[in-house]
Amino acid sequence: MSNPQEISAQFTAARAAGRSLPAYPGTPPATLDEAYAVQAAAIAGWPDAVKGWKVARVNPAFASQFPEERLIGPAFAANVHHVVQGGVAQCPVFDGGFAAVEAEVVIVVAADSPAGKSDWTADTVAPFVKSMHIGIEVASSPLSTLNDIGPGAVISDFGNNWGVVVGAEIVNWREQETIAVETFIDGQSVGTGQVAIKPGPLGALAFTLNKRAQQGAILRAGDVISTGMITGVHDIRIGQQSRHVFAGVGEVQVQITKAVAIGA
Repeated sequence: MSNPQEISAQFTAARAAGRSLPAYPGTPPATLDEAYAVQAAAIAGWPDAVKGWKVARVNPAFASQFPEERLIGPAFAANVHHVVQGGVAQCPVFDGGFAAVEAEVVIVVAADSPAGKSDWTADTVAPFVKSMHIGIEVASSPLSTLNDIGPGAVISDFGNNWGVVVGAEIVNWREQETIAVETFIDGQSVGTGQVAIKPGPLGALAFTLNKRAQQGAILRAGDVISTGMITGVHDIRIGQQSRHVFAGVGEVQVQITKAVAIGA
């Protein structure tokens, strides 16, 4: 693998400038350790605080090379958007890069997690749920082929995250086993699915707690955890709007804008 500092510097420079990359900047990470080393270098070099984490499943086609069920990537404070029912978040993506929206359940963390504890399960993490919300992950990378290269590349570039939209609270999540969800882009239905609360969002929270503990870090009260796609990963273009309907709870919307240079 190329130097993690070199890879992270090229990705963060492209993100800071709001521009795309023509190819992966070096040799993509071949292991989880290599991928998270690049991610850590990029986080250290990014001028914003981490306010949470996105979680995604590892594609089974890559399971032998990247033997964990999920992966995580940072969500920065400037990219966490809270919207009320009927509101529309404005989220940027990289022109010429990868851009997609995903309907997700978002958890707000209730308390700082204990350092070093890495045996959390979906059955034990409920005390760390301050609230559970309908939401959206806006996935975007300067590299259009990031997902195709595989989990190592995805992890290395902030987990392919560039936005978490936090919508209405799921007030009765403890009584819910599943929630049906439908995604629309510019009014056209593009996917449906169901989220199972325990193996899905609670499992994603457990994975994140364990992964951060293994990395020598903790989750903090108020962090948001975007827990994984429900209706699919839906490509989206600048100027389009998506709407995600969670049956019995509400809906959450995002307008996609063009990423520009920081400070522009």
